[in-house]
Amino acid sequence: MFEFLFKRTASKAGKAGKTTAPDPVVAEQAAATAQSASRRAEQLARAHAVAGDEAAAFDFIIASEFAEARLIAAEHVHALPLLEKVHQAMRNTDRRVAKLVQGRIDLIRHQAAEAQRAQAGIATAQRLLNDEKLSPNQVAELDRQWQVIKATPELAEQFTSVRAGLAARLEAQVALQRAVIDAVASARKLAAGGQSAQELAQALATLDAEHAQHVQSPECASLPKHLGADFAQAREQAQTALQALQQHQAVFDARQAALAEWQAQDAATLDPAALKRAWQALPRLPESVLSDSLQEQFQALLATAPAPLVPEAPVASEPAAPRKPRQESAPVSKESTEQFFTALDAMEAALAEGLLHVASEHDKTLRDSKHGRLTPAQADRLAHVRAQFKQLADWARWGGNVSREELVKAGEELPAQALPMSELAKKVGSLRERWKSLDTLSGPAPKSLWDRFDAACTVAYAPAALHFKQLAEERHGNAAKAQELILEATALASQESTDWKQVASNSQRLRQAWTRLGTIDRKEKKRLDGEFGAALDALSKPLDTQRQIETARREQLIVEVGLLKPSERNTVDMLKALQDKWQELAKALPLERRAEQALWQRFRAACDDIFARRKETAHAADHERREHLHAREALCAALETAVVPGGDDKQRTAFINHLLRDTRAAWNSTGPVPRASEAKIEQRYQDAIASLQAQADAIAQRAGAAQANAMRDKLRLVQALELELADAGAADAQAWTERWSALPPLDAQYERSLQTRFAAALAAIGDGSAAYVARLQANQPRLLEEVLRLEIVAGVDSGAEFARDRLKMQVEVLQSSLKSGQKPLTQASQLMQLCAIAALTDARTASRIEALLRRIGGAQ
Repeated sequence: MFEFLFKRTASKAGKAGKTTAPDPVVAEQAAATAQSASRRAEQLARAHAVAGDEAAAFDFIIASEFAEARLIAAEHVHALPLLEKVHQAMRNTDRRVAKLVQGRIDLIRHQAAEAQRAQAGIATAQRLLNDEKLSPNQVAELDRQWQVIKATPELAEQFTSVRAGLAARLEAQVALQRAVIDAVASARKLAAGGQSAQELAQALATLDAEHAQHVQSPECASLPKHLGADFAQAREQAQTALQALQQHQAVFDARQAALAEWQAQDAATLDPAALKRAWQALPRLPESVLSDSLQEQFQALLATAPAPLVPEAPVASEPAAPRKPRQESAPVSKESTEQFFTALDAMEAALAEGLLHVASEHDKTLRDSKHGRLTPAQADRLAHVRAQFKQLADWARWGGNVSREELVKAGEELPAQALPMSELAKKVGSLRERWKSLDTLSGPAPKSLWDRFDAACTVAYAPAALHFKQLAEERHGNAAKAQELILEATALASQESTDWKQVASNSQRLRQAWTRLGTIDRKEKKRLDGEFGAALDALSKPLDTQRQIETARREQLIVEVGLLKPSERNTVDMLKALQDKWQELAKALPLERRAEQALWQRFRAACDDIFARRKETAHAADHERREHLHAREALCAALETAVVPGGDDKQRTAFINHLLRDTRAAWNSTGPVPRASEAKIEQRYQDAIASLQAQADAIAQRAGAAQANAMRDKLRLVQALELELADAGAADAQAWTERWSALPPLDAQYERSLQTRFAAALAAIGDGSAAYVARLQANQPRLLEEVLRLEIVAGVDSGAEFARDRLKMQVEVLQSSLKSGQKPLTQASQLMQLCAIAALTDARTASRIEALLRRIGGAQ
């Protein structure tokens, strides 16, 4: 843009150098300068005066010719619509105003976007607050999204309020889960024993009441599904323990009642043998154990009997085994006996805490230890402990098998869940770890169950194994690719090429290819990174040296631009030569992007400074351009304020065409305008012309649409009359004529064609209807052929059912168009001939004809 101005200015200066300028010209220039300074001062004052009135500031910016005044007025515009208008107007005219306005627009849009994101975050938080199933992950994701949003204090306060509700719900969920977990632990503790039947029943009732409250809690849906199953299982175990205690209590009460009855009898009448038989015949469970007090009472009762007591085996819960021959045994030390009872105490404590594996170790110790003869109470205690251990072991084995069945089921269901490979591997590993823990707690599993579990885990893990194998192969492949890149970089570094552009391209390409490599094994990644870095450094080191040289050359070009004198005639040519030299250097070897941009900005600023200083000497040529601008503005204003007179559509269209023709001639007669306003005034002129042309097009479109609609209505009327004749209906000629007269008239040709067809149909009413209907039926193939032909000419789709006929017809239409000596008919003429064909028309053909009417008739 500047080169043309400066060449013209230089040409004028050269011409002026040949002849001495007369004094009146100098005086005129001085007067123009003084007038320009006066206008500048006036507009600066007006720019300061529009503060607080953004509309006035916008109008002033559009009308002002001084950049300083426009910049001052732009400081007072803050509304987004006005800012966008100012930016649109000043984008190619005033860079400083455009930059200021663009910054404010970006700030307003950024604030609006942040507010929108904040509103979306608040809406998400409200939705989560109302959601029945709230998870901590959702709240954590919401917090991460909110952290990057810069919301206003009002929106932040609103979010804080909703977030507090979410925190309260999460705390309630944690408290509820903790309570349910404690309830499960309490139920398992009750199942372990150590309480009386009454205490256990009361504890179970309390536990059921608490669990009912947990189930009715609003956060019940957030509980993990396994907690409910765990509680039900522990509750069932506790109920079983309660039933066992009640059975023990019933046995205890029966034996106590028998003792009371025997103690009430006379001791002289008691028979020790009968008492023992009766005592052993009392009901008992295999795991029941008599208390020491009842046994002592029974022994005391036997002591009061008159018959001497014969040494017998201790009373046991089962019939005594046949007595084996007594063998001599080594004496048992006191330490062994103490160790035996210590192990027995530890076993009782382990059973009380439900530690089955610890109790099992103590039981092995008891079986391997040596001890002296046990008293009946001690024997009963040992039997009781082992019975309790057996019961707990049976329960653990049963529970372990149930848990293993669940693990097998979970393993068999894994393939159908379509989990990600990493999660699938974790699931299978977790199942195997839980199986191992069950082996420790519940004893070894049956081999059949283990085979099922192992097969299920193997089948479930097969996709993950294949996936991890593929990942390993990909890592090996990526390592091979990395090695190839290293070899390529080493080979390029050894070539010592002087094509620096190619070297830079290769370096950039290798670096990008390295960053796009996939994952590599960690043990090889560090080594490969080091080798690639060394190879790339060897390739880039000469390039860096050459770039330093090129940077110095560009610095020299900037210095040479600064040394140019704007007043000299050849300054523009020299500046252009320096620009061409810069482009040659940039093409030969591009620098790093940041350095290239920085140097280019400095070079461009120096060039702009030369042009700006030369521009100050070119104001004389602007006066004529401003006059041309005022003339073109007047023409634009005349077009914008033109009022189309009333009348019919033809007169209004003629007025618009005449106005456009005269304005175009006057526009072309004016000279050039200032470059800063050229695009704007041209756009204004084109907009004014487009507005008038749009009115003319709208008038023509309305006329065409009205003509097409009228033609469609009359054609429908004719088709309806013909269909009524074909149906042998009693048509009323007068009624049909009145309906025809009620429709608006068409153009002469269309009106004549349809009138002829309508008159023929009216004439056929009565005796001649049969012949006319036969004619209508005979014309059907011709009508379909003409419809298809016109659809091809007008470019209207015929439908899939006519695809084959359309293809044949296209060949005929092409051949007819290539024949010499024939003037092809227009689409309007063909449409008129089509409407004149009297033939029966079905709904599909009628719709196709109406589509042609809309395409051809509406476009006229």
